[in-house]
Amino acid sequence: MYTLPKIERFNQNVLSKYHVYNSVFLTLPFDAIDNTGVLLPLFSEVCEKGFNKQETPIQIVDFFNKKYLDNAPEWDRIDLMFRFIQYIERQIVLFDAIEDAAFPVVNNLEGKGSLRDIKETAESKGKVEVFRQFLKNFNVRTVLTAHPTQFYPGSVLGIITDLTDAIREDDLVKIKQLLSQLGKTPFIKKQKPTPFDEAVSLVWYLENVFYETSGAMLSYIQKNIFDGQDIQNPIFNLGFWPGGDRDGNPFVTTEITLQVADRLRTSILKSYYKDIRKLKRKLTFYQVDTLLAELESKIYRSVFYSQGDIFITLEEFKNKLNEIKKIIINQHQSLYLDDLNDLMNKVTLFGFYFASLDVRQNSFEVFFAYQIPL
Repeated sequence: MYTLPKIERFNQNVLSKYHVYNSVFLTLPFDAIDNTGVLLPLFSEVCEKGFNKQETPIQIVDFFNKKYLDNAPEWDRIDLMFRFIQYIERQIVLFDAIEDAAFPVVNNLEGKGSLRDIKETAESKGKVEVFRQFLKNFNVRTVLTAHPTQFYPGSVLGIITDLTDAIREDDLVKIKQLLSQLGKTPFIKKQKPTPFDEAVSLVWYLENVFYETSGAMLSYIQKNIFDGQDIQNPIFNLGFWPGGDRDGNPFVTTEITLQVADRLRTSILKSYYKDIRKLKRKLTFYQVDTLLAELESKIYRSVFYSQGDIFITLEEFKNKLNEIKKIIINQHQSLYLDDLNDLMNKVTLFGFYFASLDVRQNSFEVFFAYQIPL
């Protein structure tokens, strides 16, 4: 079947769906939302024409007030502008969710520049071993930065995730329910976020995006390029600015830095704990179930009953996973081995911290990375 050009795939899977689901907003039982949804396109048209005429914002708003609001009092105009902002914010969230859901359709995830493309190119040129040696020493460092205006609150991020899944499944009932939730969820907090709040917001991406994605990439490399051999080089390295930005944020204190470091540790341990729980449902074999239960208990205590204490070392964690791997291979026909390898690769990638804090100190006037020993 003929594959449509990218722009047509975008129009069909993103733009068209956006117009359909955006119209759902008008059916939601919110105060004055129908009025807002009707007036916003008119205001947009007035703004565009006024801008082309080089009119000032005051002139544009006054013209809109006279033409469509029947010279409404100032408070009503301010209230309407505020509702416009609220409406547009939620339109952006909806568009983001639709675009995320359609990303694999609009974009060729296995095309030029992908891991699969690079692997196949190496195979076609007889350079697989050269590629392996390159990956043994290659490392890419991704640094996560933060600013309080750059991301949504955690509650909104959760809605975006659920909305993306619902749109991917075309579940109209759930979509309408999530849009209703979105309409009643505040986007702005009354108090200015602290540096620790910024860190917590960014850790959400580590837990919900980087943890699974980076692990999946490393597992693909292990299985398809290294033929199942263990990878000693993590390849990916994550840096983290919030909590370490001492020259750009006067509110970053020693206490904040330690709090962020602790959060980076507990977050990765929680992620490991969830994966171990999933493995327990699959690896129900003799000896393996006992080892997994021991790991689960120690990780759980380190996360939920710890005052900074860790009840298992990284080395012990790796050794236990390797022991489980040997038993699965030797006694259980490698059943669920890929699932176990996925967790082992994540441990290789992250260790007992999600990212290393990038500490910048203005007294030195230099930038340096400091890996908090967790």
